[in-house]
Amino acid sequence: MPDASAGWLRPALIVVGAVTALRVLALAFNQTDLFVDEAQYWFWGRNLDFGYYSKPPLIAWVIRAFTEVLGDSRFAIRLPAALFHAATALILAALAARIHSGRAALWVAASYVTLPFVALGSLLISTDTILAPFFAAGLLWWWRATQENRASLALAAGVMVGLAALAKYAAIYFFPCAVLAAVLAAPMRGNLRLWLMLVVGFGVTVLPNVIWNLTHDLSTVEHTMDNVGWVREATGPSLDLASLAEFFGAQFAVFGPVLFAALLWACAQPRPATRRALLAFAFPILLVVCVQALMDRAYANWAVVAYYAGTLVAVPFLLERAPRLLSVSLVLNTAIAILLPALTVLAPWPVRDGQPLLQRYLGQARLSEQILEAARRSGVTTVLAKDRAILADLFYTGREAGLAIRAARPAGRPRNYYEQNFAIGIGDNGPVLAVLPAAPTCDGFEQMPLGKLDTRIGAWHKTRLSTYLIGADCARALR
Repeated sequence: MPDASAGWLRPALIVVGAVTALRVLALAFNQTDLFVDEAQYWFWGRNLDFGYYSKPPLIAWVIRAFTEVLGDSRFAIRLPAALFHAATALILAALAARIHSGRAALWVAASYVTLPFVALGSLLISTDTILAPFFAAGLLWWWRATQENRASLALAAGVMVGLAALAKYAAIYFFPCAVLAAVLAAPMRGNLRLWLMLVVGFGVTVLPNVIWNLTHDLSTVEHTMDNVGWVREATGPSLDLASLAEFFGAQFAVFGPVLFAALLWACAQPRPATRRALLAFAFPILLVVCVQALMDRAYANWAVVAYYAGTLVAVPFLLERAPRLLSVSLVLNTAIAILLPALTVLAPWPVRDGQPLLQRYLGQARLSEQILEAARRSGVTTVLAKDRAILADLFYTGREAGLAIRAARPAGRPRNYYEQNFAIGIGDNGPVLAVLPAAPTCDGFEQMPLGKLDTRIGAWHKTRLSTYLIGADCARALR
């Protein structure tokens, strides 16, 4: 591995390019259905906007761009994931070369592209993946701006962080982290002009989404508050040590056991100043999500944004203190990076207790096909469902069926994008095929099912679902 900072790019391109090529090949043979969120993001891309019910809009724009060129296949929808993570690996390596050396840059590129959360994020399209290269570019250009005193780089950093926020609001962590980095490390303080350019670049970039939220009842913000959980509770937060332990333990799987341990080790040894500055972009995010996990719940991926800077801390730290452990980390993470795509290619094998190991990612399309066939046999033009996951795949699998797909009308504030924009209304007439877990009551009579749906294998295992032929008035009364 080269020691000079100028010699890292070509070998890094080879390593990252080889891993990415294999991932793209695996995507071409991926046997899993679109997950509910993936199908939803694809549908958002069919209805371009500056914001959506639960997320900002960038992921929809990216998927729309790829599917316009490659069609609406699962491969085309997921392809940006592998490419965006490849770009992120190279951007982080570029920053590592500036801070440390070309040798560190190559290790950063190889380590990042094989991280467990990157391996999974290259198989499923998600907002974390779309955020990644923009947040990394924000780090790179803000670092350069403070070192070179260049307002143009500060403006570019702000634009990059703004684009990251248009993928996922977690990008806003950048600003308090940048302030903390300035406090902890003099080289990161910059001057007022740099900070102004950073804020201006960010503000102009996110302004369309801000306006959209203000004109749509702060829809995305409201959903984010719902996710926090304890904010909505009248009794306030409760302390759940088991939830904290579960989240914290999961981070060893998300970032890799060796690298996460190295990151914690580095936190106890925050010198030199460059390490303190990078830790400021990692440790506070992890701490905030740990507090959230203690108060309510936190999904394992909620702290992922900490690991862009975290990679720049843990990898050079191990390279300096324990290079053999860094090799062990790369071997372990590479094994996971091989196993995960292999499972998607082999699905539905392996099977455990009669169900595929990847049960959660199978069976959606099969259920939709049954519903579409029932609609065809019944001669209806409108299909209704209450469940967001059913609706998401119906829109995707039934995209050429010529059916009006509708959600039930919300009892209060809409609970999802489909209730917000595609609830059954007064313009929907005629018989409706309703997909429900229990018989509806229309005009005082419980309706008989047309037929039961086969949910023996896949995501809907042990779920009872049937189709019912009901009138439009009854469908509008469902809640």
